[in-house]
Amino acid sequence: MPELLRERQGHIEILTINRPEARNAINGAVSKALSAAFDELTEDADAWVVILTGSGDKAFSAGMDLKAFAAGEAGDIIGASGGFAGIAQRDFPKPLIAAVNGSALAGGCEIMLSCDLVVAVEEAKFGIPEVKRGLFAAGGGLIRLPKRLPQAIALELALTGDPIDAQRALALGLVNRVVPAGQLLDEAVALATTIAENAPLAVRASKRIMKQAAEVSEAEAWELNNAEVGPVFGSADAMEGPVAFAEKRKPNWTGK
Repeated sequence: MPELLRERQGHIEILTINRPEARNAINGAVSKALSAAFDELTEDADAWVVILTGSGDKAFSAGMDLKAFAAGEAGDIIGASGGFAGIAQRDFPKPLIAAVNGSALAGGCEIMLSCDLVVAVEEAKFGIPEVKRGLFAAGGGLIRLPKRLPQAIALELALTGDPIDAQRALALGLVNRVVPAGQLLDEAVALATTIAENAPLAVRASKRIMKQAAEVSEAEAWELNNAEVGPVFGSADAMEGPVAFAEKRKPNWTGK
C-alpha cells in the first residue's frame, strides 16, 4: 500500500498520508513523496486547490517518525524540497486546505500550520508538545503560531506543551470549520470547490498578496498589490468574468 494516496476531483487534488498504523508519522518515504507531489502540483495548471489529510481516525499526523529518524532517515525527512514533509518551508502558490482527521501534534501541527485553511473533526487536538521532551518546535510552529493566534495563546501552547481541542481552536481562529468525522472530507471538498469556482490567477494573487503583506509595511504592501494588477486585470479570465456575469452564466476559467 502506498504511503501517500492521491486523488483528483476536477481541479482539486487530495493528498492523503497513508500510515494509520503509525499515526501518519512522517518518515523519509512520506516526506519525499509529499515533496514530489507539491513540486508537481506547483506546475500543474489543472490543479487549482489542494487538500492534505491523513488516513484513519486517530491522527492527522504525529509529526516526525522518531524510529525512522533514529534509523538514519533524517536527511530524507527534513532535507527534501520544501523541508519537513515537503511543505514546512515551501512557499506553495495554490490554496492548501488541511483536513484534520484526528490529533495534529508536534510536526503534525506544524504541517497543519503550513496550510492556508483548516477543516477539522470534532475530536481533533492541536499542540506543539516538544518542550516536554527537551526539544522545541523547529518545523515552523514557533514561527507560524504567533501569526495565527494572539501571542499569549501561542506562547502558552509553546511553553506548556499542552494541546487545545477543536472547539477552542475554532474560537481562536486557528481552524475554519469543525465537523463530525464522517463529514470531514466532504466539507473540505466543498470548501475547495467554492474556491475552485473562482478565477485561479486571481485566487493565487490574492493568497500571495495577503501572505506577503503580513510581513511588510503598508507602503511595501501597496507595491506588492500594484505589481499584481497588470497580470491579473489584463488576463483572459479578467475579461471572461464580466462577460459571464452579463450573460448570466458561470464563467469558463482558463487560468490565463
